[in-house]
This record gives sequence, structure tokens and C-alpha cells, in this order.
Amino acid sequence: MQQFEKGNKERTRRRILEVASQHLRSKGIAASGLAGIMTDAGLTNGAFYAHFPSKDVLVRETLVEALADRRDAMSRQQALEAAIRDYLNLDHVTDCANGCPSAALLPEIARQPTPARQAYENGLQSYTSELARLLSGDKKKAHATALTMFALMVGTLQIARAVVDRGLAEKTIESGVRAALAMAVTQA
Repeated sequence: MQQFEKGNKERTRRRILEVASQHLRSKGIAASGLAGIMTDAGLTNGAFYAHFPSKDVLVRETLVEALADRRDAMSRQQALEAAIRDYLNLDHVTDCANGCPSAALLPEIARQPTPARQAYENGLQSYTSELARLLSGDKKKAHATALTMFALMVGTLQIARAVVDRGLAEKTIESGVRAALAMAVTQA
């Protein structure tokens, strides 16, 4: 009988989540097959089911992880403009596989089963709470502004990713930064 070192199953599970997260954000949910994910993780297809009962569960868990990563990046920011620029920048435009799952996957998330959509909603609420923390004024109003601001940022990133002209992408990003900052001023 083969012996595995303690923690190997958890490391393998983490590896599958990491690879799946990159696949989903770069190729989309529908275009990311389990076979490709498992091959890139260096595992066989059969090994998948020792870690996840279904692709739906894998999608849900990758959304939770990716949104938590974005929230954690936001929580390290102390200034609103820095937080906005951490999200809206050309590196984020070009690194879809490691970027925000919202900008990469929203249309597909909307077609996922309820548990995945609920996980997304929970992550969204957590992220926008961190963004609201950086806004001044009434906390209830700050949460509403943060949600609107995030929607603007996601749309800005999506458009910047969709255009071919790098100059236009840069202008789009800078316009999004200015619009998000203007929202903060009008909210206060």
C-alpha cells in the first residue's frame, strides 16, 4: 500500500483550485473542461472526484477563493485612489487568468446554479464592504456607492480588455479611475 505524506490531499486540492481558477478566468467556465484542468494540474481525470463531487462545486469554490483574493488585496489598501488603481491598471487588463473573476466571468456566473451565484454574491458583498471602508460619510450610503463604483470598475476593465488598441485601453482605464473617484466625491 502506497503511503502519502500528511497534507498531500490538501496540497493536491489546492493545486486543482489554483489551476481551475486560472482556467476559468482565462477561458471561461463553459470552455474549461475537467480534463484540461486536471492535465495542467499534473493529475489524472479520475483524481478529480477524490477532491470535488462535481464541476459545479469546483466552480463555486474557485469563485469564493478568487473573490477572497481580490477582497484581501482591497483590505491592504489605505487610500481609495490606490485601491481603485490597484484594480484598474494595464497589468490587470492583460492578466485575465489571475485577475478579477467578476470582469472575466459575470455573464457565465449568472447562468450558474444557485449555490455558485450565492457564493459570488457573498464574495461581492465582502469585497464591496472593503471598498466602502475607504469611503467617507454615511456607511449605508458608502455601501451603495461602493457597489456602484465596483460595477463601474468591472465594466471599465471588461471594455479595456475587449479593445485591440492599447492606447484606447489606457484611456478607458484612466477614464474609469476618474469616474470612480468622482463617485466618491459626490457620495461624501
